[in-house]
Amino acid sequence: MKQLFSSHSKNFHVPLRRVLIVPFVLQLCATVGVVGYLSFRTGQRAVQTLTSQLRTEVSARIQSELEGYFEIPHEINRLNAAALLEGTLDIANGSTGESQMYQQMRISPNIAFVYCGNREGDFFGVLRSPDDGSLQLSYSNLSTLRRRQYYAMNVLGKRTSFLREIDAYFNARRRPWYQDALRAERPTWTDVYLAFTTGLPNITASTPVYNRQGRSLIGVCATDVVLPEEFRSFLQTLEIGKSGQAFVVDRQGRLVSSSVEESATVTKVTGDADLLSAADSSNALVRGTTEYIAERFGGFGEIRRSQQLTFRLNGQRQFVQVLPFSDDKGLDWLIVVTIPEADFMGQIYSNIRNTFGLAILALGIAVGVGVLTTRWLTQPVLRLTEASREIADGKLSQQVDESIRVNELRTLAHSFNRMTSQLKTSFETLEDKVKERTADLAGANQQITRLNEKLKNENLRMSAELDAVRQIQQLILPRTEELDSVDGLDIAGFMEPADEVGGDYYDVLQANGLVTIGIGDVTGHGLESGMLMLMTQTVVRTLQQIQEDDPVKFLDTLNRTIYSNIQRMGTDKNLTLAVLNYEKGNVRISGQHEETLVVRADGRIEPIDTMDLGLPIGLDADISDFIDSTVVRLYPGDGLVLYTDGIPEAYSPQKEQYGMERFCKVILRCWPQSAEAIKQGIISDVRAFIGEQKVFDDITLLVIKQQ
Repeated sequence: MKQLFSSHSKNFHVPLRRVLIVPFVLQLCATVGVVGYLSFRTGQRAVQTLTSQLRTEVSARIQSELEGYFEIPHEINRLNAAALLEGTLDIANGSTGESQMYQQMRISPNIAFVYCGNREGDFFGVLRSPDDGSLQLSYSNLSTLRRRQYYAMNVLGKRTSFLREIDAYFNARRRPWYQDALRAERPTWTDVYLAFTTGLPNITASTPVYNRQGRSLIGVCATDVVLPEEFRSFLQTLEIGKSGQAFVVDRQGRLVSSSVEESATVTKVTGDADLLSAADSSNALVRGTTEYIAERFGGFGEIRRSQQLTFRLNGQRQFVQVLPFSDDKGLDWLIVVTIPEADFMGQIYSNIRNTFGLAILALGIAVGVGVLTTRWLTQPVLRLTEASREIADGKLSQQVDESIRVNELRTLAHSFNRMTSQLKTSFETLEDKVKERTADLAGANQQITRLNEKLKNENLRMSAELDAVRQIQQLILPRTEELDSVDGLDIAGFMEPADEVGGDYYDVLQANGLVTIGIGDVTGHGLESGMLMLMTQTVVRTLQQIQEDDPVKFLDTLNRTIYSNIQRMGTDKNLTLAVLNYEKGNVRISGQHEETLVVRADGRIEPIDTMDLGLPIGLDADISDFIDSTVVRLYPGDGLVLYTDGIPEAYSPQKEQYGMERFCKVILRCWPQSAEAIKQGIISDVRAFIGEQKVFDDITLLVIKQQ
């Protein structure tokens, strides 16, 4: 036995504590490192996939928006060409046809000028004044000595008073739009140019008009399109990461529009103005992307299909989508979307830092626990070792304490004569358990990582869906110009959802002198409430378009439609809804909602209780027996205030309710002002009352004032 122990003493010796701790720590570090690396690589691949989808989606949205802008001008030209062919558009004498062009200009706010010229050089058209936006008739013919005369127009599209005459001789046949259409012999576009009157980028759609046999030219009809500031605003609202940019260029690399807030024109050395080159943009990302595309393809003229590219700018990788946009009439531009990789990698780097921080903390805890465990385990072993040395020295009667809590060590002490084999078995068992626990920890860590990734992707998806519904809700609200166009009424509206998607609804529609006003509140808020609000808006607009003015039929048809959809959705949502029909000072109110406040010019408020005018929409299949209406007469200075319960039921930080009393006082205080000022006064007071705390219900307000 002494020889056996003597031979072992010649080998390399490792303390038992180190044998237990070091492998455990190394395995833990290796596991954390591998998991962190795989997480980083997975994040990079996810970012590439996400940016590819985002670039494609944004490019498609921009393409769709452009198609919407540039389909209308040629449709207008087609209508005017038909009118010219039928003789209802008189260019030679300038006597008829302005009403049709006036209506076309009213429904197309992005159109600057609609006009036609014949082969004798006569000209006839309706333009939008660059000074005040009013519509004016302009024509020239033999009776005007080929000088263009301008006339004001009334709301019926008829000329009224003479405004001015331009001294210069005007011949339509010499104009570029006439010559381009003549050369193309089909509908075509001019190049982008700067309008002389506004200095804004314009493009003209022109169409040659032939007789019914298609052989003889009658004239050319054209439409000037302003490249709208609204399209720049649309580009700026696109969510392209944190600092991504989108822009549209022509084949010469000139900026048609971009999401950068900068002037679209530049002044040359000669003093003439021209479109800004994308390579001269004030935005480094737009400028760098333009230079890369020009270098990669040798210019912009050779790109004929969609391209997804990557390049580095200032050491940072950029993802680029280039999408050609063209039509069969000569329009040929490029849509470019650029997304910095850093916009998406920031969160991944943050997660990696957090992972390593947690790993270091776990490592420290594991080392501490390992040291304590090892100390607890090695003390009996050291005593056994000392006893074995004593035995090796021949003290075979050496006894060890058997009161050891570890079964293996107690067995070892009890069966000391078989010490070698039992000690080896004991340590092998202990090492196997350490490996098993390490493997379990690694598996659990991987499972947690997969679950976190899945949760993150699900959150991104849900956020995108809610954002899409929220944007749709905002898009279908009546615009300010629509409210301003209602004759005899001063109207201002406001809606603010408590969540991403709200359940409140209001709309103002008019047709043939009848103004239909709706306001409603869907139970709860969120995606289902928002979808129900969109359904309601669609049905109300449809019934208003077919001129259904019977309140019973109107609300009964609306209720049946919404009730059927609610049943199909399997939800218990419903909504209160009031519908008001206004015509020549008379307001018919129907449907159940909050009280309608009638505000008189002399400072009185008359609340109209709508509880007996209907039932909540979607609560029952047939509510026709419960629908009623009441009529209110409005005089100049009188008006209506419509609202949802988010205003009177708002709470302050002190848990006090806003209430109807305070609401009415604010209305009367602001009533001498315009509807917009009244709305702003009420909303400002409600926000001041709520303070910084979270808003728990949607807030909707509609102020209507008889002029």
